[in-house]
Amino acid sequence: MRRTSVHCSSPAQRVQRMEAETSIMKIVVAGGTGFIGREVVKALLPRGEVLVLSRHPERVKQGRGVLWNPSVEGPWQKEVRDASVIINLAGENIGEGRWTDERKRQLTDSRIGATRALVSALGESTIEGRLFISASAIGYYGPRGDESLDETAPAGNDFLARLTADWEAEARKAEATARVVLLRFGIVLAQDGGALGKMILPFKMFAGGPMGSGKQWMSWVHRDDVVRMIEWTIDRPECRGVYNVTAPQPVTNKDFASELGRALSRPALIPTPGFALRIALGEMADALLLSGQKVLPSRAVAEGFKLRYERLSDALANILKG
Repeated sequence: MRRTSVHCSSPAQRVQRMEAETSIMKIVVAGGTGFIGREVVKALLPRGEVLVLSRHPERVKQGRGVLWNPSVEGPWQKEVRDASVIINLAGENIGEGRWTDERKRQLTDSRIGATRALVSALGESTIEGRLFISASAIGYYGPRGDESLDETAPAGNDFLARLTADWEAEARKAEATARVVLLRFGIVLAQDGGALGKMILPFKMFAGGPMGSGKQWMSWVHRDDVVRMIEWTIDRPECRGVYNVTAPQPVTNKDFASELGRALSRPALIPTPGFALRIALGEMADALLLSGQKVLPSRAVAEGFKLRYERLSDALANILKG
């Protein structure tokens, strides 16, 4: 009787049944307490069990915290092996602290080491069809002037480009046992952190403006669209490989400053000289602030993903409302 009822159900009922069966899953998120990770965890909670790998699991506020040290074996490995979706957002903040040799080592180890540990644990899993989503960054392309860049553009040659290329290469080692998606994040915008969180204060103090020449491109994306794209790759088994996670309308630094000033009802007239940024920040100033990339989300758009915030003015209005 059960078999007959299945065959007699309508196509719509079969789709609903399949959705119900596949909607409950075990998801592991490394870096789930960070600027992007905490919003990802919140969005994924309705889908099933969400575990957050953390050095301080007692601080995890959403999902279930699991003690994690990438360099030490532990119960976290079994959690990774048993998960159907593993999301790797781990890594030291690239914009915190001058890039000394020691800081570069920390930035590298926090990405390469964490990714290597997750891939190793994944290799011991017997779950079929599992998904490994690993963070990357548009710094992969290096400084490229006015060139429009899609996912086929080659890597750059500066420190950040080399680091990102090595990071992606480590994640690709999971392709033997999982569907791998690499997400190259642009400048992620939200009010409670990231680049925008640092930029707002000078504008509120009437000291905002462009940095350097202001001609460098800023490939931005609303954090909500980052979360939505992660969910989109989970729901589409055909998604694999590299995706640029940026809005389709990048802007110059000068235009970004103008839009932010307009959104805050503040002027955007006081530029920050490039030499001052180089003195204060060293190599990081050129890599993150005085150069840029004009990056387009070509693959995602071609495959049907619709960003909610395509224009910077709309994104800022949403982020700064109230």
